[in-house]
Amino acid sequence: MTRRWSIARQLFALQVLVVTLLVAVCTTGAVLLARRDARNAAIGEVTAVAETIAHSPEVVAALRSADPTSVLQPYAETTRLATGTDFIVVMAPDRTRYTHPNTRLIGQPFAGTVAGALAGGVVVEEYRGSLGDSWRTVVPIRARSGAIVGLVSVGIRSATINRSLQAQVPAVASGTAAALLLAATGAWVLSRRLRRQTHGLGPAEMTRMYEYYDAVLHSVREGLVVAGRDGTIELINDEARRLLDLDTDPPRLPGEVADLIAARRTTVDEPIVAGDRILVASHLMTADSQGSVLTLRDHTELRQLTGELDSVRGLTEALRAQAHEAANRLHTVLTLVELGQPEEAIRLGTEELALAQQLTDEVVGAVREPALAALLLGKSAQAAERGVELTVDPASQVNGSPLPARDLLTVVGNLVDNALEAVAGVEPGAPRRVRVLVRQEEGTVVVEVGDTGPGLTPQQADAAFRRGWSTKPGPGRGVGLSLVRQITQRHGGGYAIDSAPGHGAVLTVRIPVPS
Repeated sequence: MTRRWSIARQLFALQVLVVTLLVAVCTTGAVLLARRDARNAAIGEVTAVAETIAHSPEVVAALRSADPTSVLQPYAETTRLATGTDFIVVMAPDRTRYTHPNTRLIGQPFAGTVAGALAGGVVVEEYRGSLGDSWRTVVPIRARSGAIVGLVSVGIRSATINRSLQAQVPAVASGTAAALLLAATGAWVLSRRLRRQTHGLGPAEMTRMYEYYDAVLHSVREGLVVAGRDGTIELINDEARRLLDLDTDPPRLPGEVADLIAARRTTVDEPIVAGDRILVASHLMTADSQGSVLTLRDHTELRQLTGELDSVRGLTEALRAQAHEAANRLHTVLTLVELGQPEEAIRLGTEELALAQQLTDEVVGAVREPALAALLLGKSAQAAERGVELTVDPASQVNGSPLPARDLLTVVGNLVDNALEAVAGVEPGAPRRVRVLVRQEEGTVVVEVGDTGPGLTPQQADAAFRRGWSTKPGPGRGVGLSLVRQITQRHGGGYAIDSAPGHGAVLTVRIPVPS
């Protein structure tokens, strides 16, 4: 299959064709102008020679002599050779030649137009005479009285003019060749550069590639943002608009995304928060560092599923531990019965049952939102497994679903997880307690979580809700409280931290109930 010409080759051929035509037209125009100038110069020359001869007293005197030819013929030939003209003919008013380069024509009538000269003017014409085509002029010769006593015609053959033009051909041809060579070289250099930039692709290939790429960009399920050197958005696909909630042109990127592009920092799979979403961003500079490419993947649902999986795993481990503990206590109860101490066995069994039922009653009685109650029970079991005492404040009271369940679970779950991590690092023997308060008051949902952890300094408290900040090292941290901040701000609420080093921390979130 014959490959079609690339854009660079087509452009080169077009430029060479255009330049060739342009040079050909210019050369033709230059030749025509040179021919006209040579003709005008020849006419001016023969006119000047004819007028000089016409005003010569010797010529007037010779015309009145008995034999004008004997005097005028040598004079005319000498003048003709000196001026480079082809013929000088002096004649009587009746056209009878007195001189001519061909002496056989002397005495014969002049072939040409003389009416204008006989009327006192100057005749200039191109005429085919005895010497061939020539440009000639006819001027009257006057006596002192003003009477016309003769005529003089001076001419140059067209072949002589053409020979003078032919002498200029090498210069014109050299200029034309130089112009063509220069233009072709420039077109070749430009086509080479264009070939490198287009990778030798033809128009059909580039159109097809654009259509394919456009379809891929709009159908791929990964956000793509291409930015220029100054940070301006050159390209953004539909998925990136969806992930970043962009509906304006030109698009205005969220703060963290805009900061990442402006910093021109290369990163791979870095978590960032954009609105309610947790995105994984990869930012790479182009090979020439003139721009950058940012890819975005939505990990919000994955993070939620991971959190739920961690909760389920923690609950499972807690249940496994409780099952192991229950087996030990059951074995103890059975042993007490076998030892004949049924009263002690009944006391031990009812005591454990009362503690478990009390926790369930406290949570379910205070929280009428099933999902939130289940979350708190699961966190209680998870805390017990870690050796942490998690209590639900008796003042807690939530009826129904004042907030979207997803937002409420995210806020409470992340605050409790943060508190559990805080008390995990206390010294052995120190109290490890977490208190949870969730209540609805005057159109506002208040979530308050306190712990007996090491507490926070004022600087740490100011940065706690920022994305990426955490007291624990490691990748992927510092997201939970950032999500709490995003949800709180989206609902028009606020948050606060009451903490001092060594005295634990109390995190309070207030979210208005949507109307």
